[in-house]
Amino acid sequence: MKNLPPPAAILLDLDGTLIDTWSLYIECYRRALEPHLGYAPTVEEIAARRPASERRFLTDWLGDGPGQACHAEMRRLYRELYGSMAEGVYEGVPEMLAGLRSAGLRLGIVTGKGREAWEVTRAATDLGAFDVVVTDDDVHAAKPDPGGLLAAARALGIAPEQAAYVGDSTVDLQAGRNAGMRIGAALWAKTAPGEAEAFVRKVEGTRPDWTFARPSDVTRAFALWC
Repeated sequence: MKNLPPPAAILLDLDGTLIDTWSLYIECYRRALEPHLGYAPTVEEIAARRPASERRFLTDWLGDGPGQACHAEMRRLYRELYGSMAEGVYEGVPEMLAGLRSAGLRLGIVTGKGREAWEVTRAATDLGAFDVVVTDDDVHAAKPDPGGLLAAARALGIAPEQAAYVGDSTVDLQAGRNAGMRIGAALWAKTAPGEAEAFVRKVEGTRPDWTFARPSDVTRAFALWC
């Protein structure tokens, strides 16, 4: 990788990559879905549907009208519960972001989170400023569709191949590959025994350019080019 030109920008997923909101989202989805389903779905039932986009996850499950209403309630719950249930920024992420900024790299976020939930998150966490933020409200299709990543590259005035995308899910890496970007797998949130190894095997088909065990690995990988 050292023989390749340095990236002009590092694009990052948000949930599961920079911040830990797993328990928060599960509870928001369970409470918001219960009136529509007649029961609160289990963690396993929600996880099996692979929620990569707030709005589309709910409209795919309930249909457009009920899904939109459910999403409005989910957003309300996100605001209400964020302070008590969000686990915050992953250890090492603030230092990673500071290091990348110090190295002169432009940073962006491309997330399946809606704009309203992003604003709640932005106000409550100290992630610093980003050169571009693309949310689910800004795109026509969720990851692995590359639209959000391509929109971020356009906003930065760079070609897709000049960016690298770092994320923690299969759809993140597929989206990055579909966009023609270099991709890195973030493993630091995968702390259960064998979870990180299983994920690496699962995404072999996307041919990640990097696997990052911890946030400091990201800084070292990209700062070497600067």
